[in-house]
Amino acid sequence: MNDAPLLEYHSGQGKEKTKDMHFVEAKGILHNKGGYHGLNIYRGCTHGCIYCDSRSLCYQFTHKFEDIEVKKNAPELLEQALKSKRSRCMIGTGSMSDPYMHCETDLRLTRKCLEIIHKYGFGVAVQTKSDRILEDIDLLDAINKEAKCVVQMTLTTFDDDLCSILEPNVCNTKRRIEVLEEMRKRGIPTVVWLTPILPFINDTEENITAILNECVRTGVKGIICFDMGVTLREGDREYFYDALDRHFPGLKERYIRTYGYSYNVPSPNREKLMGIMKKICRDNGIISYPDECFRYLNDLPDKQMSIFDL
Repeated sequence: MNDAPLLEYHSGQGKEKTKDMHFVEAKGILHNKGGYHGLNIYRGCTHGCIYCDSRSLCYQFTHKFEDIEVKKNAPELLEQALKSKRSRCMIGTGSMSDPYMHCETDLRLTRKCLEIIHKYGFGVAVQTKSDRILEDIDLLDAINKEAKCVVQMTLTTFDDDLCSILEPNVCNTKRRIEVLEEMRKRGIPTVVWLTPILPFINDTEENITAILNECVRTGVKGIICFDMGVTLREGDREYFYDALDRHFPGLKERYIRTYGYSYNVPSPNREKLMGIMKKICRDNGIISYPDECFRYLNDLPDKQMSIFDL
C-alpha cells in the first residue's frame, strides 16, 4: 500500500486539494447482487456532502473517509470479468463512491473501465454529482449508441448558496443541470436522484418544484425519490450533526427533539412534497416509482456473445 502525493483540482467553486489517497490490489471488482452488477473503483469520497450515508460505521471503513482507497487494478479485473460473461448486461457504478471524484482527473480509472465496458458491448449506468463526467461524454455516447448508457445525477438543492454548504466540494446544482442538458443533446438518457431532502433545510415546495421543473426542461427519463427526508445512522449522524452546529445553529437540537435517534428522518412536509413530485412526473411522462426506475437502469436485452463479438 503506497501513499500518493496530494493532488490539486478545480471543483468549480475554487481551487482546493484532495486529501491523501492510497492504492490497493483488489481481489474482485464486479459484484452481482440480485441481478445488479455493481462496480466501485474508489472507496471513500472527497465531495464533503454533510449527509453522506456512506460514512456510516456499518460500511466498516478502516481508513479515514477522505483518504480515498483506489483499486488500482480495477480495469484489469473488470476486463477479466466481462470477457468471461456469456451475456451482456448493464454495469452500474457510483452507488457507494462517486466515480468522478477529484482524483479521477489524474488517475482516469473510471474512463479506463468505461473503455472496457464499451469494448465488450456492455451497457452502463453511472451515478455522480460531478461535471467531470463531461470529460467522458464521447465514450458515454458511443456506449449508448451500441448498447445503453444512463447518466444519473443527484440534485437536492436548487439554491446554489445552500448547495455549497450541503455539498461543498463538488460542482453546484446549476452546473449539474448543464450536465443533464449536454446529455440530452447527445440522446443519452438521464435519471435524477432527488435525495436526500433534509427536514427544515431544503424540504420546501419552492425547492422541490424548481428542481422538478428543470428535470422536465432537460428531458429527464426518471426521478428516484424514496421519500422526502433523510436517513441517519451511526457515523453518518455525528458528521451531519457537527455540520448542523457549524452552519445552522440550534438545528441539531430541533432534530433530536423531533426525531430522537431514528434511522428514518422524514420531512414534516413529506406528503405534500411527494404529491407535487408524483404529479409533475405523471404530467410530463417521467417515471417516478423507484422499482420502475431500477428496472429501467438494469434493463439491457440479453444477447448471446460469440467469438466474433470479442
